[in-house]
Amino acid sequence: MKETVDIKGSSQSATASDELLQLVSFKIGDEEFGVDILKVQEINRMLEVTRVPNAPEFVDGVINLRGKVIPIIALRRRFGMERKESDKNTRIVVVELNGKIVGFVVDAVSEVLRIPRSVTEPPPPIVAGIDAEYITAVGKLEDRLLILLDLESVLTGAEKGKISAAA
Repeated sequence: MKETVDIKGSSQSATASDELLQLVSFKIGDEEFGVDILKVQEINRMLEVTRVPNAPEFVDGVINLRGKVIPIIALRRRFGMERKESDKNTRIVVVELNGKIVGFVVDAVSEVLRIPRSVTEPPPPIVAGIDAEYITAVGKLEDRLLILLDLESVLTGAEKGKISAAA
């Protein structure tokens, strides 16, 4: 059974004012993260991943997504967290980074959020054990913190080259 959510074609408006950030939020471990909704192309249930020899350890492999081979990155491993078996909540968040389509494996996708920029602040040097270079801001919501990720900086230039070669 395959579930696909097409973000760009959803009823959510993609035209946010300067004060509102539109984010897709997801969980990795106990932490909640958010990424700009405009970077997200779609969200899929976990698919069968084909391993690629000599790929970086945080690259699970590749998948065939409607005829396109795209690399799959395990964000848990990229952030130095323990691997976790996929379950019914595991999702692949498909994004476009510098013209390349990449899938990021997350533990669960939470929701689409609109938050005012005023409730965010720059990250402290280390947040949740993740290098601050990946983080654009921390959102202070009513009952929780939301770590806003910059997916462009999750991979170095050399890693992007290796991943492109693998795919």
